[in-house]
Amino acid sequence: MKAWLGLVLALALGTAAAARPAPVVEAPAGAVRGEASGGLNVFRGIPYAAAPTGQRRWRPPARLEPWTGVREAKDFGPACLQPRMPPGGLYSSELPQLSEDCLTLNIWGPKDVKAAPVMVWIHGGSLTTGSSRESMYDGAALAKRGIVVVSINYRLGVLGYLAHPALSAESPDGVSGNYGLLDQIAALTWVKRNIAAFGGDPAKVTVAGESAGGLSVMYLMASPLAQGLFDKAILQSAYMISTPELKTRRYGLEPAEAVGARLSGQLGAADLAALRGMDAAELIDKAPKAGFFPLGTVDGKVLRQPVEVFDAGEQAPVPVLAGFNQGEIRSLRRLAPPKPAGAAAYEAAIRERYRDLADDFLRLYPPSDLGESVLATTRDALYGWTAERLVAKQTALGKPGFLYLFDHGWPSAQALDLHAFHAAEIPYVFGTQDRTPAGWPKPPTSSVELRLNAAIQGAWANFVKTGAPGGGWKPYGEGRAYMAFEDAPRPAVRLMPGMYELNEAVVRRRREEGQTPWNWNVGVVSPVLPPEYPERR
Repeated sequence: MKAWLGLVLALALGTAAAARPAPVVEAPAGAVRGEASGGLNVFRGIPYAAAPTGQRRWRPPARLEPWTGVREAKDFGPACLQPRMPPGGLYSSELPQLSEDCLTLNIWGPKDVKAAPVMVWIHGGSLTTGSSRESMYDGAALAKRGIVVVSINYRLGVLGYLAHPALSAESPDGVSGNYGLLDQIAALTWVKRNIAAFGGDPAKVTVAGESAGGLSVMYLMASPLAQGLFDKAILQSAYMISTPELKTRRYGLEPAEAVGARLSGQLGAADLAALRGMDAAELIDKAPKAGFFPLGTVDGKVLRQPVEVFDAGEQAPVPVLAGFNQGEIRSLRRLAPPKPAGAAAYEAAIRERYRDLADDFLRLYPPSDLGESVLATTRDALYGWTAERLVAKQTALGKPGFLYLFDHGWPSAQALDLHAFHAAEIPYVFGTQDRTPAGWPKPPTSSVELRLNAAIQGAWANFVKTGAPGGGWKPYGEGRAYMAFEDAPRPAVRLMPGMYELNEAVVRRRREEGQTPWNWNVGVVSPVLPPEYPERR
């Protein structure tokens, strides 16, 4: 009898769930029908702008007119065109559909919520690959903590970041490049206009991203066009490297227009019409093989040089949460300098290149463990210095900055020498350890993992809600505080003493000299460091 009643109850509940009407939202952009799932309303594949294609390619995103009728929003939109990655790799993912017309976003929000804080997620992938549809970015678990989560697509690679003299000539502002960044600004503008209809508060928007997504957040903080579109920022493994200027060779970087003109010739396109006439998939495939690497372009209109904007205190004046992972380069070994023949060769190379800073360098990255020192060198120059610089500069503005180090490993990652590798924190933020890429070392479901997941996810959600992560995590301004996420969260102060100061000095000297970029050209592959200017001695 009990079994029969249980079956009847289960069938009744299932029927009720199945009968629950799909949510329909009347937004200023138009009406959309989503999906009811576990106390949430979920909307996928909503277009926020139109990506100009074909002979209109490489133009800012076009604003869409409000549509009529109810648009179905149950399926993800296609990913933006990108090279297909070999299956089985650590960062490989299955993207069933790619398109040049790809500017869509997805929304997760609690049912019947009103004026909830919003987090807009920008995916990583070197501005070359990635998509908002990747299962690791599912926003459901975060949304269940009382926030609205939005994830976006934006144009990638040569389609998103090509600058060219002819493109600048046809622009009313005389600029080109930054189309992917303009897409992100268009998405944030759409959120500001429409998110209230989905239960979000347009005045409480946190923009967040990892790797190239963190770089994008930094660009947004430095962009005059993005001011006022967000009130908090999360930057995971961002990198404040030197950024090419549109028309001028600076910091040893070729002008972005010159890069585009040369690429056009390499692709056999005699003019802009020929370049636009090329098949988009062919462009995406051939441009990287010709050496094109997408970055923002400093044009003075869409983007200014980030390092200079932050030095001048002219970045977005918002609370910031920023950090990096202890093992960043373990999964990005192509960025690391070659391992020297031995300790003596290593020390000699460092003394030659770092001159009066060599003792500080060798103390941080000693020859006694060359393997670890080589990995740490690039990690800190790219990610560690950037993270601490971001929170230090916000602190100087009078805004709170929260610094973290993700230093957690799990058995399957440790077995592959991937302790706290690049992007390893993402499934802890989203609560998606069971939906990582196929080549990912799978996190276990132990009590330690579940507690750490809850702590990290709770901190991110609290920051989105209040501008402070809580849990004993103090702002950087209180004695250079940070949070170490090991097997459990551990508050601490003075992360890697001397690391920030060394890298800040290196970058400052390269900036003053004006001929040398700063990125992964560090350690034994560093150019000889310019001398200290006399007025600084």
